[in-house]
Amino acid sequence: MINKLAIIGVGLIGGSLSLALKKAGKVNHVIGFSRTESVRAQALALGVVDSVATTLAEAVADADVIFLSVPMGAMSAVLVELAPHIKPTAIVTDGGSAKAHVVAAARQALADNFSQFVPGHPIAGTERSGPSAAFDSLYQDHRVVLTPVAETNPDALAMVKAMWDATGAEVLQMDVEHHDVVLAATSHLPHVLAFNLVGMLAQRDDCEDVLRYAAGGFRDFSRIASSDPVMWRDICLTNSDAILNLLEQYHQDLNKIEQAIKQQDGEYLIGMFEQAKRARDSRFNEPNLVDNSEV
Repeated sequence: MINKLAIIGVGLIGGSLSLALKKAGKVNHVIGFSRTESVRAQALALGVVDSVATTLAEAVADADVIFLSVPMGAMSAVLVELAPHIKPTAIVTDGGSAKAHVVAAARQALADNFSQFVPGHPIAGTERSGPSAAFDSLYQDHRVVLTPVAETNPDALAMVKAMWDATGAEVLQMDVEHHDVVLAATSHLPHVLAFNLVGMLAQRDDCEDVLRYAAGGFRDFSRIASSDPVMWRDICLTNSDAILNLLEQYHQDLNKIEQAIKQQDGEYLIGMFEQAKRARDSRFNEPNLVDNSEV
């Protein structure tokens, strides 16, 4: 049981954590913080949180657990601002998508309290944002990855794991660097590709006709281009090494496809397409498969 939980960023991710824990009876009081007054008011009115704070210092002062659910670009500044105001026993954790960046920022900002920081990443979400997007079953059967480091306090890690267990999530542990490579491949790169494709089509003179006749496959692929642009800008910039490495590999493979089409090399295309189909079908044809994606 968490006595007082501070949610820094009461949108979809932070708000859904609050609602899930309240539904499970695992938290006594949730205080929410946003720098935007209307967001604070909405979170309170919708019952996403029990109270709101107008400053970070007020939000974290008496909190036993602090969950950071802010854009990646704001993580460092938020950690620096809240660090002087937390209790020595307070556990700080986050939902950021690029763990090396957050760990480095937390190590510097929290100093002697860094052992109380448990880096984490719930792999769940929708295209929607804000307190009204939050719902109590968002994490049910979804994966949450915790990426503890050598200094991480085992008791703090156990507490954060128990928190996510209470939401119905499957909690896994992973090395920080490996996490960032895996998420770059399975989430970050696909978002870049979707944004790029939709953006490219949007610049065409015949954009309206192209999109009017878009089939279901295009809508499925392009759905993630409806995601929060600020969030994905920050992810690209904070997990840049892993994303750039994958983009280079993608460029190379795309060039091979381009050359095969130019040279009418159907054998190469069928071989590559069959390999991709086998890989996808072997993983995603399970009837009860849960969509573990960030949107």
